Amino acid sequence: MTIQATSPQATSAQVTSAPTKPTASDARGPQIVSSNGTASVHLTLAVCDYEHVREITQGLVRADGIALTPLIFPSIEEITFRFTRSLEWDVSELSFGKYISLTSQGDAPMVAIPVFQSRVHRHSAIYVRSDRGIKSAKDLEGRAIGIPEWAQTAGIYVRGFLAEDHGVDLAKIQWMQAGVNEPGRAEKVELKLPAGIRYRPRPDTSLAAMLASGEVDAVISARAPEAFAPGGAVVRLFPNYRAEEERYYKKTGIFPIMHLVTMRRAAYEQHPWIAMNLYKMFDEAKRRCLARLRDFTCARIPLPWAAAIADEIAANYGPDPYPYGIEESRPTLEAFCRYAHDQGVTHRRMTIDDLFPREVRAMARV
Repeated sequence: MTIQATSPQATSAQVTSAPTKPTASDARGPQIVSSNGTASVHLTLAVCDYEHVREITQGLVRADGIALTPLIFPSIEEITFRFTRSLEWDVSELSFGKYISLTSQGDAPMVAIPVFQSRVHRHSAIYVRSDRGIKSAKDLEGRAIGIPEWAQTAGIYVRGFLAEDHGVDLAKIQWMQAGVNEPGRAEKVELKLPAGIRYRPRPDTSLAAMLASGEVDAVISARAPEAFAPGGAVVRLFPNYRAEEERYYKKTGIFPIMHLVTMRRAAYEQHPWIAMNLYKMFDEAKRRCLARLRDFTCARIPLPWAAAIADEIAANYGPDPYPYGIEESRPTLEAFCRYAHDQGVTHRRMTIDDLFPREVRAMARV
């Protein structure tokens, strides 16, 4: 079915269906556990395996007043799928695109803190067939482009910079939605597509298959499709993507946030102090990670010159090149709110204050 938006105002024809989301009425309160006369709130945490989170999952960095049970997953897709459907744990890494969409629709069952485990520049995420004459971003107009989900965070950023930085008219593209390498993937949130957007779900196939057969001319995806291989028929639109990303960052100050940390609303409302204590825990783990990576004594990761590269990046980005918190990321957060609204991912224009609770919107200073 093709979903065609026909007017700027939302109508029933413009809204894509999505699985029923959990409601904020979920009232499971976190358990209180005690040891040696001291009580803690027990929380379960679902995250991917990151170097800057590992000391939390190992129990080396802890949050005051919280006993944590970590659950480590191989992919954000499973975490997002299970948490948006069933709220299976208390604290969860979550796709920024899914979070901002659910929050825009009303009383979302989760609340975020400004901890951004995954930040990735995304000029590398555009894959094109080399035989279609696509040499520039503007050449994407009039083409069929595959996407894993319209609300995938990486795609929101890519469409945002294509429209704002390259002048690409998103309504001049046929958008085809399917799983990257497997059929059956579907949107996880409801969309209100803007006027003129042509969007067609394809649950029967995959982006990799459509790219290989030529049914689509390009794919925008955080995860590379199987059809992409060095020297093959599928190439990146921006071969020197790092140079493009550095140019864009210097121009805009936007360092794309892919995932953030969210809490079940019921747990947060029962114990609002957990928001800041969790933030401080994640921030301390990241600080320790960055210090390790810049240590020349031994190889902290199995790559040559890793410490030198870390120093080089810090020299250009500042002492914390991977910031958490609101003020440090304001240009990125404001741009994402704008992109998501312009593309119909959110049902109303969101602000930073809409995204994060008051407990983490300001930090104590000494």
